[in-house]
Amino acid sequence: MKSLMQLWTRLANELANRCCTSASRDIKYVTSRSKHEGFSFLTITLPTFGKDFERSLDQGYVDRNLFMGFPFQAGLPRLFGGFLDLVFDRSTGVLLDAPSIDAIRAVRQLTLMYGKILLKCSDARVQNAMDGFVQCEQEVRTSDALVSSKDLDDFHRIGRLLYARVFNSVDHKVYNLELVPKHGPGVTADRLLGNQKYRQLTWPARLERYFPYGDYALPNYRYYDSLDPVDFLEPEREIPARVVSVPKTLKTPRIIAVEPTAMQYCQQAIADELWSSIRRDDNLRRMIGHKDQERNQALACEGSLLGNLATLDLSEASDRVSNQHVRLLMHDHPNLLGAVDASRSRKADVQGHGIISLAKFASMGSALCFPVEAMVFLTMIFVGIERELSTPLTPRLIKSLRDQVRVYGDDIIIPVDYVQTVIATLESFGIRVNRNKSFWTGRFRESCGKEYFAGHDISIVRVRRVFPLSRQCVPELVSLVSLRNQLYWAFCWDTVEWLDSQIEKLIKHFPVVGPDSPVLGRESIESPKGERIDQDTQTPLVKGYVVRARSPRDQLSDEYALMKCLLRLERKYGNTHVENLISNEYRRTLAKRQVGSLPTVDDEHLERAGRPQYVSIKLKWASPV
Repeated sequence: MKSLMQLWTRLANELANRCCTSASRDIKYVTSRSKHEGFSFLTITLPTFGKDFERSLDQGYVDRNLFMGFPFQAGLPRLFGGFLDLVFDRSTGVLLDAPSIDAIRAVRQLTLMYGKILLKCSDARVQNAMDGFVQCEQEVRTSDALVSSKDLDDFHRIGRLLYARVFNSVDHKVYNLELVPKHGPGVTADRLLGNQKYRQLTWPARLERYFPYGDYALPNYRYYDSLDPVDFLEPEREIPARVVSVPKTLKTPRIIAVEPTAMQYCQQAIADELWSSIRRDDNLRRMIGHKDQERNQALACEGSLLGNLATLDLSEASDRVSNQHVRLLMHDHPNLLGAVDASRSRKADVQGHGIISLAKFASMGSALCFPVEAMVFLTMIFVGIERELSTPLTPRLIKSLRDQVRVYGDDIIIPVDYVQTVIATLESFGIRVNRNKSFWTGRFRESCGKEYFAGHDISIVRVRRVFPLSRQCVPELVSLVSLRNQLYWAFCWDTVEWLDSQIEKLIKHFPVVGPDSPVLGRESIESPKGERIDQDTQTPLVKGYVVRARSPRDQLSDEYALMKCLLRLERKYGNTHVENLISNEYRRTLAKRQVGSLPTVDDEHLERAGRPQYVSIKLKWASPV
């Protein structure tokens, strides 16, 4: 707490100097309230002030119903008064014609920097979040019952218009058993980790029609009788998804559902093929984001500058997508729908509530959650656009809007002209729009981690972890170095100088490095200079600390090792090519873990697997670039 308050104080002074104002009263006020209210003032109360500030930017004036708990002087809050006077007129609270961008950025930085620090919530807050999960489930059921037949008809028709080619392609591959599954690195509901996931000795019986165990879990059917017998689980015996909390903010945790191994394995196969088909479609690849957030950010910047595009944010987005929405969307493609339904967890184990049946399609944690929710939201958006235009949607109209409509998870960008109708349409399907984080009236926009005002990037640097107490606190140390480098490129050099002194108390070697160097070091406008030359490669080296993270030992052999190798090859070359590429003799070689020259995950992937259980740092010579 002391170090974080020192950081806040130094940053407040530096940003005040940049804006030619004073932060002395702000520092005194924040210090006093933090002492009496604890860390929650920095992590919950101040971020609420920051969100009210963003709302004021969007609506163009300060509303006295905002900034609750903070005293006012005339038309503005007293806290950060020197900064606010550069943004709003104090007597009226109205936004100035030419507000200071530096002051806007400063207020956001000082109020929001601790809002998403990774700290465990109290047990009471975690249980409230679990209760909210169950309450949301009941609301999904209510929405399903209330949605009108016209809404359903329009949703189905427009979904068919948008995704017919994509769904046809995936449907064909499901029918021909051409999907390629994979395991993720994380935990599963049945608590299998790393390479043990390839020893799948339980298999939901309803997967068999679309993902036969012999085709998707074994290298070949001839191994079926030689391996341990598999237990095919009928629906009443299936392992439920396990609902858990992960850190998000100190105010509330993020709730996700950990899927069973077999379900996640097959979900990955469908998800990858959906993304591949979306990327091949000229319209959809512009309107649905997968890994590229930059397009959303660029459109948000454009919206803040021109006022033509709105950014919408959804509350509990994934948990409010009903399974009925998805069934209706894929109704005309029975193989795809069947595969999606077979790989969907129907029950979840919720802390304090036991095992419940799910009306939602899937929570975060399912591999299908992200692509499917994006397709559902895009369909609802175009239902709203069609209603606003009072004309039937056509392929030509969709094409004309493909560079103005964008969905990345629950981050939505649409033309301002359609905002009210699109929001009404989303809500008619039970989707909840977070109006406090949605912007369309003023010049403030945010999307995918970037914020803009009048075309200016006013994004901030966030503190993700508490300060490390020793060199052994590796995640905290790595986070602190990252924070230092982000603040350096935000030109907060006085604060960076202080951070350097704190870091050098923990690690004596802290050289200048480039952004891609493996060494924990200082990024700088100066080019990194080597301290000596590598005699083998004749490249410069510096002495510094390098993070080491090794997966735990987890040996995989025999047929299960063969299966892992074949899956990797199939994902790279395709099923048919692999059949011709690998002879039976070579298959036996792979099974003995002599993987030869064909591509694999890494040299030790059959010896070690899964996420590292711990990380450490080691002092060594390494490249500074």
